[in-house]
Amino acid sequence: MLNPYSRHKTYGFRFKGDYQERIAGLHSIGRESQTEHSYQWNGLERREEGRIVFQYTLNGQGAIRIGEENHTLARGKAFMVKIPSDHCYYLPKQSDQWEFVFITIYGEEALSHFNKLTKKFGQILSLTNDANPIKHIFRILEKVETIGINHGYEASAYAYTFLMEIIQYLEYEHQTEENLPVAIAKAMTYIEKNYAKDLTLDDIIQVAGLSKYHFTRLFAKTLNETPIQYVTKIRMQHALDLLQRSDYTIEEIARSVGYSSSNYFSKVFKNLLNQTPSHYRHSKSIMPVDRLFID
Repeated sequence: MLNPYSRHKTYGFRFKGDYQERIAGLHSIGRESQTEHSYQWNGLERREEGRIVFQYTLNGQGAIRIGEENHTLARGKAFMVKIPSDHCYYLPKQSDQWEFVFITIYGEEALSHFNKLTKKFGQILSLTNDANPIKHIFRILEKVETIGINHGYEASAYAYTFLMEIIQYLEYEHQTEENLPVAIAKAMTYIEKNYAKDLTLDDIIQVAGLSKYHFTRLFAKTLNETPIQYVTKIRMQHALDLLQRSDYTIEEIARSVGYSSSNYFSKVFKNLLNQTPSHYRHSKSIMPVDRLFID
């Protein structure tokens, strides 16, 4: 499977089609690592008009001035700006490196969403490295670097999907994470980091720091599923990704998502998706999914 973190490249797109101007179009995308302090972009001097730049810091540190305010862009920080506007982002003197991914989009609908989002959440954002908007950027990069994007409809779809991902993250997922009970947030983080291990309910309860009865009751009330159902969902989401994007065997996938037996993994998978992992991987009539919702 292609590792999207292994290349540092920038890609531009110039497809025709009024739907891109009306809705959303993909102008450029890439991953860069800047070490020269001459790196800077002034939003009032650039020629690309009506563009929206989203840039997310992976490592190191960058900086941006928006109007008269200066912001440090450490790992996990992103900015959204419109071109033209009074901003300038750059590699500051106190930083030796700034590694980031970015996506530049345009279109009337895109600009409308940009105005609403930045009015409500500001132009400096905090996202986790595995947040869906960031994962979506890496999926686009992987597609570009392996197969390519060959027409405007596909590029427009990727641009609009990014908008929906960032809106969903800011409006729902990020807010939900912040409002979770501390014990549940701890348990979810523990599960998401350790799903590949032989997790038990007692392991999760110990991290949460509550009694078994109180924890399981609070977990079900908060997420509408049991802790074990949540573990299974996280494991299946990773399994789906591996089935779609890797050449691993079913047995290797089973082990990598926390199942010591490929037979048991296949049984759980079939109970949830009504087909075996092998059939899912090779079927041309089943639409692949990136996130799984189970009851």
